[in-house]
Amino acid sequence: MTELELKYGCNPNQKPSRIFMREGGELPIAVLNGKPGYINFLDALNAWQLAKELKAATGLPAAASFKHVSPAGAAVGLPLGETERKICFVEGTEPLSPVACAYIRARGADRLCSYGDWAALSDVCDGDTARYLKAEVSDGIIAPGYTDEALEILKTKKKGNYNIVQIDPDYIPAPQEYKDVFGVTFQQGRNEYKIDETLLTNIVTKNRALPDQAKIDMTVALITLKYTQSNSVCYVKGGQAIGVGAGQQSRIHCTRLAGNKADNWWLRQHPQVLELPFLEHIRRPDRDNAIDVYLSEEWEDLLAEGAWQRVFTERPRPLTAEEKKAWIARLAGVTCGSDAFFPFGDNVERARKSGVQYIVQPGGSIRDDHVIETADKYGMTMCFTGMRLFHH
Repeated sequence: MTELELKYGCNPNQKPSRIFMREGGELPIAVLNGKPGYINFLDALNAWQLAKELKAATGLPAAASFKHVSPAGAAVGLPLGETERKICFVEGTEPLSPVACAYIRARGADRLCSYGDWAALSDVCDGDTARYLKAEVSDGIIAPGYTDEALEILKTKKKGNYNIVQIDPDYIPAPQEYKDVFGVTFQQGRNEYKIDETLLTNIVTKNRALPDQAKIDMTVALITLKYTQSNSVCYVKGGQAIGVGAGQQSRIHCTRLAGNKADNWWLRQHPQVLELPFLEHIRRPDRDNAIDVYLSEEWEDLLAEGAWQRVFTERPRPLTAEEKKAWIARLAGVTCGSDAFFPFGDNVERARKSGVQYIVQPGGSIRDDHVIETADKYGMTMCFTGMRLFHH
């Protein structure tokens, strides 16, 4: 297949639309089911790069959950604990394949933002992953292959219209990239910068402790940032992105946004949230929405008389601000990554409030000394990579 005509571009008025190879030759993808659109392919190709690079850097199966050309979540395939299974609505108790764990973790970073996502897997999609995806609201998936069982399951999704794309894992893109804006063509070399543990040797803080898990988490953060619309900040814990702040003009706003998402991920694990008395018929997306409102300042909208009866068997007690603050204070061992330098220590101050112990960023600000001083004040470990990771 040398080109693929699409229904339209980003919006229905943007026609004609297609994907093709500028230098000729065949596309590195095959559509096995459905009719992916323009934004679908933007998500798919960005998400695939993230998952592929994460696998190459860590040696672990990896996955990403993409929405509007930024990751809602990304993760490596470490086993799921009992609480993680519960907050991600994993049914049963049987062990799951590593690639399934990777996607469940990726989607579990921000289940609200992953609604209608594009999934990407570093490895062949298997039955475990397909069964989980079938029960979620998702627009499509890209992977280097599919088992017969997985294809059979996924082809029944969305009344048989679920988008399934297979990509050649050996495809190497051209070294130059082009894009047109307002009739003007931009050209740049592809960002082939390799991210791995060798980037993490320049520790600039007094605390130089950097355990293996923190190195994995820093790698997850940096590779996630490489494919996140800038400015961007990413919080990671246990090989899983737990908060991604994308596309903000101010870096402190990125840090707050990502931190708020990390806090929400942790609050979902509060015992009172885990035991919310949902009506049996309430679907996963409705549970996600209800939990989000329950944890927000608008909780009264959910628990008002006549409203809670549509969701719960009994009216749950709201979590107080003090209870939420106390629970968040228990979050620890989190890694925070930034795609460009932190210009002020306020970013470190905000990250600390979400349990951040490890920071990885390019460095290079005229206020680096103040940023390092702030990290030292809290006994954090911070690495400077010297490499900016803007993505637009």
